[in-house]
Amino acid sequence: MNKAKILSRKSFASGKWLSLENISYVDHYGTRRDWECSKRVGGRGAVAVLAIMRPSGRLVLVRQFRPPASGCTIEFPAGLIDKGEKPATTAKRELYEETGYSGKVTGVTSPLFSSPGMSGETVRLVRMEIDENAPENKGVKTAFDDGEHLETCLVPLKDLMKYFEKAHRKGDRLDAKVICFTIGMGLSGSSCRE
Repeated sequence: MNKAKILSRKSFASGKWLSLENISYVDHYGTRRDWECSKRVGGRGAVAVLAIMRPSGRLVLVRQFRPPASGCTIEFPAGLIDKGEKPATTAKRELYEETGYSGKVTGVTSPLFSSPGMSGETVRLVRMEIDENAPENKGVKTAFDDGEHLETCLVPLKDLMKYFEKAHRKGDRLDAKVICFTIGMGLSGSSCRE
């Protein structure tokens, strides 16, 4: 049984979107410790959209500049859950805003942690299918948020790891979620190398 427990949380720096906290806690051995982490101001979690085009079976990815990564990343369409919004609604909204596509939600995970040593932010993986023959998915137009610019990448599932290796060689950064998905689906004939 885990005897660790949080004693207190204290914010020591805050910006428009993030705050830094010091967490005082007692570890499993009864020793008092401190831990620093980031927290999203007003955060309600996020979604990452695993969207598959039907009938072609291509995975929808996006490429965008991410300042903390000092470059462009290849990742799933994603975004923050708005107040009062359900994760499935967020996923539909973000998929449309970032790629112009509309799809049907086929599953939503429980909240998951991407980097629990650094942040308490959760993400829900939302599975979607996109009927590429539907009228709303012809001649798609994006609806980017202010300051946002993404490139939509439609990649056949069988070619994912080759696509990631090529992107890595040209200097793109790879989101861990897309690589874990690829490996978990058994689609990794090889691996990305330094």
